[in-house]
Amino acid sequence: MLTIYSDDHRLHHGQHELIGGHFMPCFEKPSRADMVLERLRAVNLGDVRGPDEHGREPLRRVHTDGFLNFLEHAWADWQATGRDHDMLPIAWPVRRLRQVEPDDIDGRLGYYSLDAGAPITAGTWRAITASANVALSGQAELAKGARGVFSLCRPPGHHAASDYIGGYCYLNNAAIAAQAMLDQGARRVAILDVDYHHGNGTQDIFYDRPDVLFTSIHGDPRFEYPYFLGHADEKGQGPGEGFNRNYPLASGSDWSVWGQALADACRLIAGYGADALVVSLGVDTFKEDPISQFKLDSPDYLRMGEVIAGLGLQTLFVMEGGYAVEEIGINAVNVLQGFDAATPR
Repeated sequence: MLTIYSDDHRLHHGQHELIGGHFMPCFEKPSRADMVLERLRAVNLGDVRGPDEHGREPLRRVHTDGFLNFLEHAWADWQATGRDHDMLPIAWPVRRLRQVEPDDIDGRLGYYSLDAGAPITAGTWRAITASANVALSGQAELAKGARGVFSLCRPPGHHAASDYIGGYCYLNNAAIAAQAMLDQGARRVAILDVDYHHGNGTQDIFYDRPDVLFTSIHGDPRFEYPYFLGHADEKGQGPGEGFNRNYPLASGSDWSVWGQALADACRLIAGYGADALVVSLGVDTFKEDPISQFKLDSPDYLRMGEVIAGLGLQTLFVMEGGYAVEEIGINAVNVLQGFDAATPR
């Protein structure tokens, strides 16, 4: 299986996030992608190449112009105030506040943020556009006929909506790739989000559309981040009604429970008639992940890949979460190996 990867991910290295009432070193860090790449090379799964440049237009198909302009110029605007430490917001436009973008950089940072867990740094714009190009280059390989491609994206993307960042995510790589598939002729695309945390950004982007089926298996938002989306009764709206399916699971869920949700999600995907599948591949479902509460073990990820391969769809794997850094390479690559082994030659 071909892997698309860019060293530019290292340009984004946030120093702190606000979690549990404390400023802590970011769990999302460059070593995550480095460990996955190291494992890929150790097992010799396939070739690794850099991304092609795809320009701004594919980003504009998913994200608003105002949001993209903010991200591109945020660091320079921050520095213009005399600050050179990571950017984190201090205020958000919550209920009964006006939804008007301020002129001040602190105001704009809060306007375009979900939380204080997505610091912007000097290298963030280059890193996130490289990550989007990694996803788009993987999609381009599928368009050429590849059966499966792994886009080793970092930073991740599934918490980013059309106009806000959050949860370590800035540009929604999976959504950008799915939209590119549609723009290039696909009638329907399915997205399967297997990250521990609900893909709120992806759901929001496609919630009123029938041409993308979004399915997500995740920790119950009554108790888990991002808290405000991911409930089972969220089925889509308007033309998109019936094309959104969430599987919120209890803390401590292992493969016996998680695998049943995967089987049902795959049943829906098979019946949807998708032309291609995008997998938001988070492996923070691992039993030793420091910020997650599921109990999947490393062999379970092989089975996950096998089940996904059974759909018989061209599949783009887009890297999302996973914070047990020593095991992230094993678990992510196990999914790819399981998929590869179960794919007919």
